[in-house]
Amino acid sequence: MRDAALRIVIAEDETLIRRGLQLLLEEAGHDVVASVGDAGQLREAVAAHAPDLVVTDIRMPPTNTDEGLLAALAIRAAHPATGVVVLSQYVQRSYARELLSSGTGGVGYLLKQRISDIETFLHDLAAVATGATVLDPEVVAVMVDRASRATSAVGCLTPRQREVLALVAEGCSNASIAAKLFLTEKAVVQHMSRIYDSLGLPADADVHRRVQAVIHYLDDA
Repeated sequence: MRDAALRIVIAEDETLIRRGLQLLLEEAGHDVVASVGDAGQLREAVAAHAPDLVVTDIRMPPTNTDEGLLAALAIRAAHPATGVVVLSQYVQRSYARELLSSGTGGVGYLLKQRISDIETFLHDLAAVATGATVLDPEVVAVMVDRASRATSAVGCLTPRQREVLALVAEGCSNASIAAKLFLTEKAVVQHMSRIYDSLGLPADADVHRRVQAVIHYLDDA
């Protein structure tokens, strides 16, 4: 079953990747209302089309540094109903921190290699468009590893609890965590309760709020 069709703007300076993304999204039933090659054109396209979602590379002309990220931040501020997914070639924790700084959801930070897992990639885009926060597993792994070494609380979690914590930070529901780790949902709830107690976080059944709480905890560690 396909997710609801989205109106999407793509920003990617490499023509082959940009065209490939467009074909992938259109094949999935989405409407690519604009496909552009730089951050300036991205902002203009969003203002003109008011899309549900923006998918942009971080590195864009003219400097090929963080123009895509800056454009994404500006779009989220000016168009809060538009979700943004930023694609990166490498893990950059500082970029993830900037993207998540507003704490409002509707954002995603994914490595470009995730595009090859088409089903998961499309699911992540749909999640961001509905207000969720999605982080690439490698980004989360870096954050959990750093927090494990920096704080006694995360370091004292069991290996299984750290696995659950990472999946929460990626935006997974209890049912999804249970399926990935071959656990019952009851067992996941028990792990989450112990994690909350260990980290001093308030228990919250809302997936978006708990993702934000865990991410900010890891980022501040």
